Amino acid sequence: MIELTLFTRQDCELCHEMEAVIAAETPKFEVRLSRILIDGNPELEARYGTEVPVLMVNDRKAFKYRCTARELRQRLLREVRP
Repeated sequence: MIELTLFTRQDCELCHEMEAVIAAETPKFEVRLSRILIDGNPELEARYGTEVPVLMVNDRKAFKYRCTARELRQRLLREVRP
């Protein structure tokens, strides 16, 4: 199981774009997605406020701002254990 964590904000166009890429690619993999809104959380806003969206793959930062479907697919394929 690949763990994905998406740090996002409300009304964030880049966040919506990344969510669409994730929605298109993740059905091909066994993943669990956690979506975390940073709005109103001072610690998370300090850590990720200027970088959202941030996508973590298995607790490691994989993407910020944007990723293409191809980039995400390649990253997820690296996580698949034979």
